[in-house]
Amino acid sequence: MSNTPDTDNAVRAFVDGHRAAFLAELSEWLRIPSVSADPARAEDVRRGAQWLRDHLAATGFPVTEIWDTPGAPAVFAEWPSGDPDALTVLVYGHHDVQPADRADGWRTDPFEPLIEDGRLYARGAADDKGQVLFHTLGIRAHLAVTGRAAPAVNLKLLIEGEEESGSPHFPELVRAHADRLACDTVIVSDTGMWSEDTPTVCTGMRGLVECQIDLHGPGQDIHSGSFGGAVPNPATEAARLAAALHDDDRKVAIPGFYDGVVGLTDRERELFAELPFDEAGWLRTAHSRATLGEAGYSTLERIWARPTAEVNGIGGGYQGPGGKTIVPSAAQLKLSFRLVAGQDVEKTQSAVRDWVAAQLPAGIRHEITFWGATRPCLTPLDHPALQSLVRAMGRVFGQEVRFTREGGSGPAADLQDILGAPVLFLGISVPSDGWHAPNEKVELGLLMKGAETAAHLWADLAENGRN
Repeated sequence: MSNTPDTDNAVRAFVDGHRAAFLAELSEWLRIPSVSADPARAEDVRRGAQWLRDHLAATGFPVTEIWDTPGAPAVFAEWPSGDPDALTVLVYGHHDVQPADRADGWRTDPFEPLIEDGRLYARGAADDKGQVLFHTLGIRAHLAVTGRAAPAVNLKLLIEGEEESGSPHFPELVRAHADRLACDTVIVSDTGMWSEDTPTVCTGMRGLVECQIDLHGPGQDIHSGSFGGAVPNPATEAARLAAALHDDDRKVAIPGFYDGVVGLTDRERELFAELPFDEAGWLRTAHSRATLGEAGYSTLERIWARPTAEVNGIGGGYQGPGGKTIVPSAAQLKLSFRLVAGQDVEKTQSAVRDWVAAQLPAGIRHEITFWGATRPCLTPLDHPALQSLVRAMGRVFGQEVRFTREGGSGPAADLQDILGAPVLFLGISVPSDGWHAPNEKVELGLLMKGAETAAHLWADLAENGRN
């Protein structure tokens, strides 16, 4: 696809001409309450997967399959390019949605889509059905404008059904089908942009390690006057662990925690600083009164590109009204660690185990339970495939595309690790879309621009996307 105004206009005209039909199709899909967290909705989740499979077949994908898991099904589709040396691209998204009910604060039925003032309101409109489906309009525009019978790349889609439930079976699914999913590049369309006026591409997500530390002291609660000050107190030790987690500069104080961390380059710090970040507004969103974190880094750098440790919960002993003068028999601490590129989940878990054991005194028995491990992922700014995505977005938005990262974690790293392919993030959602909240919506203008971006992307990747 040539990079000319005529081509850009042709893609936009195709997308605009098929807008009404596309929105009708998306609305039909949104009416299916595919809530993966609710066992009562299991058949609806399967019905949503079947709807997508049929829609992808109608779009032209010659291979469309439902892949079962011990939980909810995933949808796989494939459309070979026909060109022997074509790049292979895998698009990831999810077809399940968060729970939603009028009683939660929705103005209308969350599963009866409403178009109003250039916005589409429904559960899943942005997260993630809208962002999955714009790819079907984009591929049709790509074929129509280029005159091709098949995409310029070997195109695959993997749309899972358990993302909103933590993707418990996703790594196993990817490993089991790694040969079918083999690709040169992964496109994740389950993310967003900085704002409507500032188009951005996310270049990475942090990993996650979570754990619970159970501390046991006396065999039962005992009298604090008769025994306090002479035996170890599990609640005190839980507090000491929490206090020892960071040093005076708010760096994580666990030995070896920062081993391997890929630091920010000067150019990345410059790009973050160029974003129109309103720290006061961000604090209001965070319901907080001041920023605090690792010394020497800005707020965006802290939440996007630096590893962190947080106390998620701490408890032990008497919690009722009034006093109860005891040394409690047990206490508990819940911690989470966000990891960045270069850190290893297993090494982090080992470092935490060693640190906890070294901190606790004799007489305190402990167990650590880990769960929720997710690896970090990062695509370098100069990667050719990333530059293809930036060019495609720039053509559509008509302005410079900037870069962000994502402070949270997701299954993208599983695709990177298992398939050995770089991960790119093509998302058009904006913060006001209200993911997981009442009255979730998607901006229709941005949704159409997502389809246009996809239409341009396949040809650019075919020509320039190899590393």
